Amino acid sequence: MNTELLANYGPKILSGMIVTLQLVLTSAVIGAVFALPLAMVRNSRFSFFRGLAKAYIVFFRGTPLLGQVFLIYYGAGQIRGELTSLGVWWFFRDAYLCAIFAFTLNTIAYQAEILRGALSSLPRGQLEAANSLGLPRATTLFQILLPQALIMALRPLGNELILSLKASALASVITVPELMQATKLAFSRSFDFQVYIWAAVIYLVMVETVRRIWSVLEWYLTRHLRHRVTPVTQPSIALQKA
Repeated sequence: MNTELLANYGPKILSGMIVTLQLVLTSAVIGAVFALPLAMVRNSRFSFFRGLAKAYIVFFRGTPLLGQVFLIYYGAGQIRGELTSLGVWWFFRDAYLCAIFAFTLNTIAYQAEILRGALSSLPRGQLEAANSLGLPRATTLFQILLPQALIMALRPLGNELILSLKASALASVITVPELMQATKLAFSRSFDFQVYIWAAVIYLVMVETVRRIWSVLEWYLTRHLRHRVTPVTQPSIALQKA
């Protein structure tokens, strides 16, 4: 390992790692807030709103994330006058905020489809039983259906978080100072391929950390589903004599 190279560019690469985590976690949390309402609209009885939700999900799941980042960041520059008049140009001129916006819109679509599938897979009889008991719709959703759906969707949501973490390298194309951008800058100045090995190791460590945290979370949330096995006791002396 080149210790001089590490001393010069290691702090910048670690700073890029922090930006990567901020980008991914911020978009994931905001996406989780809007994913459930979108999933409910996607399953609603109103065909117009259901169609709008489906169109949104199909667009953001069916187009490349890189194209979405370009569309938001560079496309906003084409309508700068309109955005300035609306007072939001300060947002779209910032590459980091545009990256968060693009990643959030993308992960909302994926999380919403995961939750929609989980809710749709629940037995219909549970909803009918709740309605027959006169339970409010909010109680039925948040205390009966949603807890079960979240358990079913937990692993796919973890996979989505990992995919977003790896896809965060795409933000480097609009000069967001995340991990890959910091690595590219270090390589352009040192011409030492070793920096890319460091970046790969850091991505591997981040992904493995998320995977392990998600496994612990899954184990904790599904602890009530695991049946306790009663140990087999030795028969008593009286039974043996009998």
